[in-house]
Order: sequence, then structure tokens, then C-alpha cells
Amino acid sequence: MRPLFHPALEDIKPEAILYALSDPERVAIFAKLAGTACGGTCSALADLGDRVIPKSSLSNHFKVLRESGLIRSERQGVEMRNQTRCPELDERFPGLVRAILAAYGQFPGELKTG
Repeated sequence: MRPLFHPALEDIKPEAILYALSDPERVAIFAKLAGTACGGTCSALADLGDRVIPKSSLSNHFKVLRESGLIRSERQGVEMRNQTRCPELDERFPGLVRAILAAYGQFPGELKTG
């Protein structure tokens, strides 16, 4: 099984974060994930209220979020557990993620640290 790529904190670029959160579906997925204390599986985050994201699109969305440095993914059996990197990101780019989520109206209140 191929290892997952997670950029080191110092390698995370603001333009990668902005690109990852330029898609409304990724913003909704990330906001939903940021609002949960224990993280979530890919399939549990596929339901965005009035629609369900297809698995192929969902995989791509998680790859973009992971490679931009917004989330950390870990395989647990057949599931992929995802958690935000909000504490690390807020340390490196204070207020950036909160401001983007607020601009979309997706601010979950208290960002969970997983």
C-alpha cells in the first residue's frame, strides 16, 4: 500500500490552502471535519445535506485537502480516518483558516483540535 503524503508544517504554503479551500465542496467537507472532535471517515463526510458526493470525487477532495496540509489522514483497517491540522496551521498562519471558513459562512464555531 502506498504511503500517504502529508507536508511538513514548514512546507505548507498559503496558496495551497487557498487553492484547497477554493472549492465549495472541499470547504463544506473541511468545515464538517473541523467541527468534530474525533475526526471522521471519508464515507461519513460524503453527505453534504442535500447531496452525497460520489466516492471518486470524495477521494480527490481528501487528497487535495491532505496534500495542501489542511488534514492528516490515517488508515485504520479499511477506513481512512481524517483530522484537521488546525492547531498547527493556526500557529503557522494565525487566523487564516478561520477567516476563509467565515467568508464561506461555514465557520463551525470552535475549531476542534482532534
